[in-house]
Amino acid sequence: MNIVMLTNTYLPHVGGVARSVDAFCREYRKQGHHVLVVAPEFSEKIDNELDVVRIPAIQNFNGSDFSVALPLSGELTERLDFFEPDLVHSHHPFLLGMTALRIARSRELPLIFTHHTLYERYTHYVPADSETLKRFVIELATRYANLASMVFAPSESVADLLRERGVKKPIAVVPTGVQLAHYRNGDGGALRKRYGIPETAFVIGHLGRLAEEKNLEFLANVVLELMHRNDDIHFLLVGSGPMQQRIADQFEAQRCSSRLHLTGTLQGEAQRDAYSAMDVFGFSSTSETQGMVLTEAMAAGVPVVALDASGSREVVEDHINGRLVLKHCPREMLAALQWVHDLEPEEYRHLRHAAVQTAERFSMENCAASALQHYQSLVHQHWPLDDSLYAQWMRLRNTIGAQWEILEGVTSAATAALDRDHALKK
Repeated sequence: MNIVMLTNTYLPHVGGVARSVDAFCREYRKQGHHVLVVAPEFSEKIDNELDVVRIPAIQNFNGSDFSVALPLSGELTERLDFFEPDLVHSHHPFLLGMTALRIARSRELPLIFTHHTLYERYTHYVPADSETLKRFVIELATRYANLASMVFAPSESVADLLRERGVKKPIAVVPTGVQLAHYRNGDGGALRKRYGIPETAFVIGHLGRLAEEKNLEFLANVVLELMHRNDDIHFLLVGSGPMQQRIADQFEAQRCSSRLHLTGTLQGEAQRDAYSAMDVFGFSSTSETQGMVLTEAMAAGVPVVALDASGSREVVEDHINGRLVLKHCPREMLAALQWVHDLEPEEYRHLRHAAVQTAERFSMENCAASALQHYQSLVHQHWPLDDSLYAQWMRLRNTIGAQWEILEGVTSAATAALDRDHALKK
């Protein structure tokens, strides 16, 4: 199959969506399919990219590390004509997601939409954030989903939420798989040495963007309390973002800076070594749609302690491969981390073994095979575009229709959000 992926975030950005798109692309190509990625430009360039069309974009939108794609040139149309796609896969409901809809409609192709993100948890990146704006993005994503041929949900929790919100199109649960080989046999000892972590330390680790929506202040406070109770605890924080300085200040204020280890963003072998240096992975985010970093940690044999939320509850089995904290309070999170810390060696080995078994269920091969089965069910025979007057007219008609669907979706989402806001004020 010839698959077109459109995403607002892609490499070198290291967020969850970018990593997911890259992982699926690699696996599809490995299985003999062709993939064309359409993504924004980033300030950092990647040389010799394989089948990637970069769209001019505003860098570091509103102080974040995201890019915002600008209107397209004619280059994409030419690339698509040459590529002859069988289907279009959109990874966002706006910006390049709108472009995905136009492409699918004008070429009469199936449109798949992966609802990666709980978008209402990210409106703080937009000026004039408000409850009305949160409702607007929920309505917009829901209406966009109903314009797709099929929706991929990264977890059962998200699939249930989308149905509650009014998504009527078929929903398939397709999590992002983990490349097991990428996280095995890491040199945790070498990484500990590099960052001054004692061999005998009990390391609580976390990997991801250091951003407000990840609830990291909650996790940091819990770890600080554990440090005051246990002299051997160290905190390994892998990633970068706007929360980094605030977390450093928290540990400085508590005189625990020497036990906080900030590595910045790590990739490849360094990331694998970081996972291997951890004794437990702490996860306090409630904004995730899937547990990508959780399955990565488990592939490295690291048990997970996570707050019960979408993305976590599908991966973490309480007392089996970690702890799932049902009550979102620091005391419960602290008790769960302390429980792992206090395990006997044989009990801890059982926890690690179960973590690896969980990761194997979420292998990239299994997840990609599931996605490809759904693709195949949607792909229908189509003919190369021709230049006849009739063909040009049909493409124009479908493009205008797509533009109308976009306008109607945005208008309806705004109306619904404002109507609810007005009703709540009564």
